[in-house]
Amino acid sequence: MELNEEMSTADVVLLLSSVPERTSDLVHWMDEAQLRYRHGPAFPTLGSLIAHLVDSAPRVDGLLRHAHLDGQTTADVRAAIDPGHDQELGRPLQEALEDFARVRRRTVDLLHGWGRSEWDRPISDPRGGETTLLDACRMVARHEMAHVAQIRNLSALLPEPQDLGPARPRVNGT
Repeated sequence: MELNEEMSTADVVLLLSSVPERTSDLVHWMDEAQLRYRHGPAFPTLGSLIAHLVDSAPRVDGLLRHAHLDGQTTADVRAAIDPGHDQELGRPLQEALEDFARVRRRTVDLLHGWGRSEWDRPISDPRGGETTLLDACRMVARHEMAHVAQIRNLSALLPEPQDLGPARPRVNGT
């Protein structure tokens, strides 16, 4: 499926549910140095991308819950899905990935119970104008899948660790 195509509700739920697992598959083996490696000044670290996804998950969940359960009609979708890229991963990788998966399962469980009226419920986004919950979820799915692709690309370009063997003793300062 192309992310430029119109996504059905089933497509959205499938993509949203797969993001934590895809992210984990790409990064679970990385050490702290690899998570903090920056390819260049304009590039985020892998740790900051993971922190970004992990931090946005409860915001997205809260936005959808407030709209669905509380009838909230205004929501800043962009602020929920894009809380910033400046922070590094402030906890162990495995813990962050587990939290991400747990929060996303909760969100997906909520979405599985939605009928057409919930998906088509209008919300007003101060930055994006009038939209529906389905369109907001499509935006989240596209945004997160773009980050998964970014993580895949950056992790493929990590420098190989160099094992230069044991250090040779220095003799006469050489």
